[in-house]
Amino acid sequence: MNFIYSWNADISFFHEEKEVLGFLCYNKKITGKGPAEREYIKREYIMSICNLCPRACKIERKISVKDKGNVGYCRSAMLPVISRAALHHWEEPCIAGSRGAGTVFFAGCNLSCVYCQNYEISEMRKGIEVSVERLREIYFELIDEGAHNIDLVTPTHYTHAIFQSLRDPLPVPVVYNCGGYESVHTVAFLRNKVQCWLPDLKYADSSAAARYSDAPDYFEKATAAIEQMFRQTGPYDIDSSGILRKGVLIRHLILPGQVENTKKVLEYVADTFAPGEVLFSLMRQYVPCGRAAEYPEINRPITDEEYEECESYMEELGIVDGYVQQKASSDKMFIPAFDGTGVLKREE
Repeated sequence: MNFIYSWNADISFFHEEKEVLGFLCYNKKITGKGPAEREYIKREYIMSICNLCPRACKIERKISVKDKGNVGYCRSAMLPVISRAALHHWEEPCIAGSRGAGTVFFAGCNLSCVYCQNYEISEMRKGIEVSVERLREIYFELIDEGAHNIDLVTPTHYTHAIFQSLRDPLPVPVVYNCGGYESVHTVAFLRNKVQCWLPDLKYADSSAAARYSDAPDYFEKATAAIEQMFRQTGPYDIDSSGILRKGVLIRHLILPGQVENTKKVLEYVADTFAPGEVLFSLMRQYVPCGRAAEYPEINRPITDEEYEECESYMEELGIVDGYVQQKASSDKMFIPAFDGTGVLKREE
């Protein structure tokens, strides 16, 4: 049984017709005022008009990839498609730890980054569709293997299913590992489900965001979402073993020829957050992937000079909570095999 429409959502209703988290919910039975109006959305409110991300497609998305029907910009149905579920040792140290993050790679994406290192799954959507119940089983299989957390990679377009899969708390933190192009209301909806937010902050330059990710409003939307993430978690908290228990870790990947874009991102972080509030990861792992060859200016690794200039500026701004990367990280060997590992139920 799938629970895509069987919501357990704490939602305030203000009108008989209320748009909430990607659904246009037709309220037939809610009565009363105040707390009584914060009822669970019942199965009969099933008009799925997707408004999860800033694309706001307002498409009635089909349930399964096997169904006839519509999809939005992400080209995904409602049930999650997973490309890989396994322990992952190549996240930041506070996420990967000594045993690895319990990483679930979802297929599809609400961005169209031409250089995506996961292009095979983000754009080609390679993976296996699973039920909500199977998704939750995967979490516990990873936890049994020793995962420090459950690391949900590119999860936004499957928020409905993920919410249901987290209907009961997990014994480890949930990490929401996203591209940063999020809606504030979706972040707020997950406030009691996600402990650690791992958003990209790819661009401060709108022209670069439009050219490489088809999202000219990226900076505006991403920064609003990140600030909401911080409001929900407060300052980051790392336990005695070095694992992030709660908080926000902002990632930024330096792109070739985009040093000024990186500096603007760094300025935003320094101006917005005080020391000790968020973590920041300055990434040099860019390698041309996906359709990067169609964009000559980014069809190369970043230079040592580009990275050193960005790292020096980060230090100059006083951003000290976080991580930098070694040059060796710029290698396709760190891209995992998206071969369906861990997705199907194991035979007894």
